[in-house]
Amino acid sequence: MNEVDRSLLGSPWAVAIDPARRDGRVERSRVEPGLDAVTEPIPDELDPGVAETLERAGIGSLYAHQVEAWREARESNLVITTPTASGKSLAFNLPVLDGLARPGRSAALYLYPTKALAQDQARALAQLNPPGLRYAIYDGDTPRDRRAAIRRESNLVMTNPDMLHVGILPNHQSWGNFLKRLDWVVIDEAHTYRGVFGSNVANVIRRLRRICAAYGSTPRFLLASATIANPVELAERLVGEDFRQVSEGGAPSAEREVVVWNPPLIDRATGTRRSAIAEAADLLADLVAFEIRTICFMKSRRGIELIRKFAAERLMSKGRPDLAERIAPYRAGYTPAQRRDIEARLSSGELLGVAATDALELGIDVGHLDAAICVNFPGTVAGLRQMWGRAGRKSRGLAVYVAGPDGLDQYFCRHPDEFLDRPVEAAILDHASPEIAARHLTAAAYELPLGPDEGRWFGEGATETANDLVREGVLRKTGKGLVPRRSGFVASGISLRSSSSDSVLVVDRDSGEVVGEVETGRAFTTLHPGAIYMHLGTNWEVSELDLGAGRAIVSRFDGDWYTRPRVETEVFIERETDRRDAAGVELSYGRMAVTETVTGYERVLSADQTAIDLVDLELPPQDFETRGLWYLPPDEMVGNLPLPELLGSLHATEHLQIAVLPLIAMCDRWDIGGLSTNVHAQTGSPTIFIYDGHPGGIGITGRGFEMFERLVADAGRLVSECSCENGCPSCVQSPKCGNLNDHLDKAGAIRLLGLMEAASATE
Repeated sequence: MNEVDRSLLGSPWAVAIDPARRDGRVERSRVEPGLDAVTEPIPDELDPGVAETLERAGIGSLYAHQVEAWREARESNLVITTPTASGKSLAFNLPVLDGLARPGRSAALYLYPTKALAQDQARALAQLNPPGLRYAIYDGDTPRDRRAAIRRESNLVMTNPDMLHVGILPNHQSWGNFLKRLDWVVIDEAHTYRGVFGSNVANVIRRLRRICAAYGSTPRFLLASATIANPVELAERLVGEDFRQVSEGGAPSAEREVVVWNPPLIDRATGTRRSAIAEAADLLADLVAFEIRTICFMKSRRGIELIRKFAAERLMSKGRPDLAERIAPYRAGYTPAQRRDIEARLSSGELLGVAATDALELGIDVGHLDAAICVNFPGTVAGLRQMWGRAGRKSRGLAVYVAGPDGLDQYFCRHPDEFLDRPVEAAILDHASPEIAARHLTAAAYELPLGPDEGRWFGEGATETANDLVREGVLRKTGKGLVPRRSGFVASGISLRSSSSDSVLVVDRDSGEVVGEVETGRAFTTLHPGAIYMHLGTNWEVSELDLGAGRAIVSRFDGDWYTRPRVETEVFIERETDRRDAAGVELSYGRMAVTETVTGYERVLSADQTAIDLVDLELPPQDFETRGLWYLPPDEMVGNLPLPELLGSLHATEHLQIAVLPLIAMCDRWDIGGLSTNVHAQTGSPTIFIYDGHPGGIGITGRGFEMFERLVADAGRLVSECSCENGCPSCVQSPKCGNLNDHLDKAGAIRLLGLMEAASATE
């Protein structure tokens, strides 16, 4: 039996957990202690009407961080990063409600990443009901006959970045009265604004500040975020102004038992384990059987439907059909009414269990839950802790991580204590990413002509970018400044979730509905004819790709195989912007041009990852510019290796470092590309490239450059501790390898990474 705190055996869920303790599936369990509340009186300076509202709601005192936030927000932009369920909403509501209650005609704009979260927060404000507050939700679901009244009458508008981008800023003349009064902008769940999405939203916020200045207002920004490694840096990159932070929470918390759960091995030779979905379904059913209110998270929509199905079947087999009816799935794709119904039933206690995608990860209030299960590593420690924070808010809670077969999942199971103590990652965005910045400058020019001082909003490169757009014929000079050359609505052509100006729509052949959207530069690897395309847990087979029309035609796919493209990649170094010696290698960072040519695809059985066949394709090459790091292992590390061993060592090392880079930056391995070669035309030496997989680059690999020594150490541990003989999906194999995982040398990667780590220790 694995080490366990004996005090846990008396917990309400002991009967469900103890069998897994005995057979070794529980790799580690421990208790995180609760915290006592730290409170302060309601400040005397708070507006009397707001103070009376709090007292009417039964709030006789405030948590210390709420008072601190109220005081700091009067002088500074603020980012609040107190723990989950610590009352962050009231912390940012207080200064806003206080400001709106003062004499004058103040206004506030609240931005939420999802419509559901805006609806939830609107309900919370309705319960407070402070005097003089006139709030409204303004999003795509708002009836058109209500919109003019909202613009005219509301002093607090709740919306999302997409609506701000395409609905408010381009039509700012209609919002002039509101914008000139705008004193507060609240951005909730700020940690979600990272990567391509965050880089686009950062430009939207800069456009908002620019328009506000034209109307004579200078709003103060209040951000609320889950715990991340760089909250102040993220806030300043997102908004473009200085920020202060409130991080010490005063809210109480119950103690929580945390469990690392690894499905049992079925085949030791191949490393095959029982399905994490089946394990989670059994656990969910067993907890519900004891009426322990449980939420089970998984990214895949199909996965959460299966978990709900298997859990219900297990309860039926236990003779509890009544409880089987008290479990529901929750995912994107349901109507708003269906989602609200599930949320209400969960909050009231009618539902005992819910299997959910991360749509419920954010701060939607679903009442008191006893247990939270996360199936597979969700990509970030920050995200995992956000999900776990759903459990045990008022009384002792249970948080379970059910590991999958992926390399990171198994790495964490081998180091459960290190995993539980692991620091959260940094959120990365880059508003100045060239392709993203150029498109938003064009949108800004539509809103107001660009002048000579746009660097004030968009950074020092804005003037040069604007001049480039003039030379390219995108902008033209007028007496008032630069404006778009073509007429038309600019913002509608800019997706906040893509770094490319062009995209391919994925269209369902049967219904004609748009399933998804993929950047044109990535279409051939994702939407080539014959590809199996997964979107939100549903599989689709691509029958036709037409880049000229900007669409791919797909049909639902229920087969037992998936596809992997074979891709030939070339990298040309355009400009080195930084260099240093690290881990015994010459490490560089800069701009590069990447050419990818899809030459075919492999069909692979889902059950055991066996390749069925290889289908050839004839597709043109795709080029894009990006940013990345590269390094040259010296002769003393690789000089004496035979060519096959050299290629295999470099290739496996590249895969491993891409696999662990998400532990440093909040990203997915699919956001990262790589190339390894025994001799590169420009460097003249063996070289490994790791680059941002999005056109223009968004700074992911910049974080890898800064923390390269940790990247080497994490990759070395991942591969050296894997029990397979020659490499497997849990270590050197990659699901996105363009060479279909050919020429991988696990032993060579262990040797190379070991030499690099030894050099780091010497340095």
